[in-house]
Amino acid sequence: MERELGELQAAIRACTRCRDDGTLPEVHPVVEGAAGARFFLVGQAPGPIEKTTGRPFSGRAGKELARWLERAGFGAGDEFRRHVYLAALGRCFPGRTPAGTGDLPPSRRQRANCLPWLEAELALLRPRVLITVGKLATDHFLGQGALGERVGRSFGRDPVVVPLPHPSGQSRWLNQVTNRELLDRALGLLAELHAGTGSTTPPVSRRR
Repeated sequence: MERELGELQAAIRACTRCRDDGTLPEVHPVVEGAAGARFFLVGQAPGPIEKTTGRPFSGRAGKELARWLERAGFGAGDEFRRHVYLAALGRCFPGRTPAGTGDLPPSRRQRANCLPWLEAELALLRPRVLITVGKLATDHFLGQGALGERVGRSFGRDPVVVPLPHPSGQSRWLNQVTNRELLDRALGLLAELHAGTGSTTPPVSRRR
């Protein structure tokens, strides 16, 4: 599997679909993860830091994500990268908002161009746990719904889907105490799955 994954990641990094069809002016696809990772994380898209480093979640949001996963027992700092494959709906930085106050989400066209890569990774790795980060990624796998109805719960089996909010400092979702409690519950679920406690047959929440 390592050879196949290496070839797949090389193809992702060489992808120019969004530049070729005019979706993005420039492309710098980002992906990271090992063949043995049992956890598969799907975010929204890389930011300007990731565009430069070539590593997913290497900016401020990545540091916050690392702190969350440390609370879930994945180790300190970058230790979580040994256990978690890092992917996204869009593999290239989509650019800044017109006002310059934040990053754009990946467009529908960009996500469509990247979807075959995501599907190929999932088919090859067959992860045990799928972590969706933010509403866009969670809606992709679970359908439209409020983040507050999903964070703190697990969905399905093979893989188990565990939604998280986005760790970006621009998000105001965690300003509410009740939402921070939901995050605590979600990290508790990940801790159980990481430790292997009840990991093969977790409770299945009803999808909305």
